[in-house]
Amino acid sequence: MSRKKKLTQNITLKEFENGYWYADEIKSFSKEIGIQHPAKLRKDELEELIKEFIKTGKVNQTNRKNVIQSGIRDIELGLSPSLPIKNYTSNKITKDFILNESKKINPNFKIKSGSRYRINRWRDEQIHKGKKITYGDLVKEFVRLNADDKPFAKAPVVRYINFLSEFLIKEKDKTRNDGIQAWHALKASDLPKTYVAWKKHLSSFDPIS
Repeated sequence: MSRKKKLTQNITLKEFENGYWYADEIKSFSKEIGIQHPAKLRKDELEELIKEFIKTGKVNQTNRKNVIQSGIRDIELGLSPSLPIKNYTSNKITKDFILNESKKINPNFKIKSGSRYRINRWRDEQIHKGKKITYGDLVKEFVRLNADDKPFAKAPVVRYINFLSEFLIKEKDKTRNDGIQAWHALKASDLPKTYVAWKKHLSSFDPIS
């Protein structure tokens, strides 16, 4: 396996896409090239802005409207279904509220893997479109997302989750720990961070015991 490359301004698009970059690396590099408010943006958002910089040499800024928030947080007002979402805080209080309200709608409610990621993206999208939504709207969408056992389509950028999911489905005789070991080996390589790439180049990795 090759040594991990550094994230510098002369990196190629292929090197960036095939590399695995930790959140602190992404945020630090984003600040270096002039992306505003990197600490407020998601890792996947920053990665897209960085890829645009690599391709064009231009630094674009996010167009998401709820990046910078000010004023009283929603949780300080007291969360309720009728409360408009204005200054959302992603913490245990908010998560517990959404879960408890979901169980009021469906007493057998269970959280499906990946639904928290998707409900946050849904919330961002509604606000970006200028739609006024309440916590009740958020709860209803969360219940809908978790309504059946059918797995979600793969989310872009969330490479570890996608890799592990596909590994466990296709490697019937392997365990979750095997998948995690395989991911760490793939992460240290210059290959695309996908199960297909790992399988194709399996002979170049240390065998899973």
